[in-house]
Amino acid sequence: MEEKIIHGGDIYRNRIQHDFSVNINPLGMPLHVREAIREAADLCEYYPDICAEELRCSIGSMYGVLPEQILVGNGSSELLIAVVQALKPEKTVIPVPSFYGYERAALAADGEIRYIPMSKKHHFGIENEEDLGRLARMLTSDVSLLFLANPNNPTGTCIPPELLEALLIHCLENEIIVVLDECFLEFVEDGEKRSFLTRSERWPNLIVLRAFTKIFAMPGVRLGYLACADSKLRAQIERQLPEWNVSAPAQQAGLAAMEVLRETSYPEETIRFVKEEREHLASGLLEAGTAVFPSEVNFLLLFSEVPLYERLLEKGILIRDCSNFRGLEKGYYRVAVKTRKENDILLQTLAEIIGEGDR
Repeated sequence: MEEKIIHGGDIYRNRIQHDFSVNINPLGMPLHVREAIREAADLCEYYPDICAEELRCSIGSMYGVLPEQILVGNGSSELLIAVVQALKPEKTVIPVPSFYGYERAALAADGEIRYIPMSKKHHFGIENEEDLGRLARMLTSDVSLLFLANPNNPTGTCIPPELLEALLIHCLENEIIVVLDECFLEFVEDGEKRSFLTRSERWPNLIVLRAFTKIFAMPGVRLGYLACADSKLRAQIERQLPEWNVSAPAQQAGLAAMEVLRETSYPEETIRFVKEEREHLASGLLEAGTAVFPSEVNFLLLFSEVPLYERLLEKGILIRDCSNFRGLEKGYYRVAVKTRKENDILLQTLAEIIGEGDR
């Protein structure tokens, strides 16, 4: 299947001991969320709430967004497809490299996709006015939809807030809908202050996308949500979603996750832990002889001329080969930030592999 190649986490067809190919919280799923999923087994005899009302209210209360402006989905991937099916964009813009899910969703509309390669000099991101201007020139009035990740995947970099706001203004003036993917923003220091989720009311052309997958380490549950202030656009998207698209266990897991955010230090602990381990991992990767790109989240993009994916897989370690990301090439890899013990296993194994190549 195509997804086996374009996404990480394929533990079902690879014999591995350590999976660095998926970017989930190294602290693991919170105990409260795990218990909520177990207890939700009794609810499986009933249909889930078709409106996911309690969950939408909880998310809205947490972030200061009206519940009716929130749609929940079976992962953010379902919501991406729903957005494209609702808009049927004739022309979609995707800065690359970035998450393949945007391309996959855009292909469902049979419209034109315009890929904008970002500069390696600026870490494949939007770092300054030069990057902004280059992208804005491609966002003309004939463009219907822009997919934008903040932070980006696979680079782990964020767009400065002032540049992002200028880009949103440009798109609003040109009647371009923007899907802003914030699925990794909760790993960023001061990430919530940078979020446009709480400011979505100001932007009728903005759809902010979030997921429970990464920060709560629950990819198998499949739960995401979006916020959109435009009622007409939101209704169009909602019509593309199947009935009962979010299971009862997923809804209960989401409610428990919101309680964790409100009542525990889990978010702050995550940010501190990830920053410390990211710096340790980046230092070790550099020392081993790879080129490492700056990151603000729980993964790192690196480059090596040694075929690391194949050599590490032989030793039971799975990383993400990024050579099939548009805008990248052979030699680029993405590794997740994990626990110190796991990170050191990766570093030691990688140093041995690169050392063997030098002999």
